[in-house]
Amino acid sequence: MARILSIDYGKKRTGLAVTDPLQIIAGGLATVPTHELFQFLQDYIAREQVECIVIGEPKQPNGMPSENLERVQQFVNRWRRAVPHIPINYYDERFTSVLAHRAMLEGGLKKKDRQNKALVDEISATIILQNYMESRRH
Repeated sequence: MARILSIDYGKKRTGLAVTDPLQIIAGGLATVPTHELFQFLQDYIAREQVECIVIGEPKQPNGMPSENLERVQQFVNRWRRAVPHIPINYYDERFTSVLAHRAMLEGGLKKKDRQNKALVDEISATIILQNYMESRRH
């Protein structure tokens, strides 16, 4: 089997997570500057088999699109043109940052570590991926 990769796309930084090859466990991969994301992904898929990519669909709590949606859609369109053999799918990312902060708090991370935005982005991508995997099982 191939891995599933998830993206928590941000204006400055983007968190990434990936499954193991058997698609059992989701784990953080990296946080990269968004302007380097496309190249990072191309390098990654040259080394690893990736079945599909899941990207967080930014929505406000009321379900309306957030301001970041346009940037995400531009990235998705670029990906679909350049790498059509690896599908990219949207997945609702509402509340993932809140859940990431909660996980960090419950995990006993110190305040300084909890303020690390790159770590929050990577954990958010992991939560998106874990939720996506759970939705596929049902």
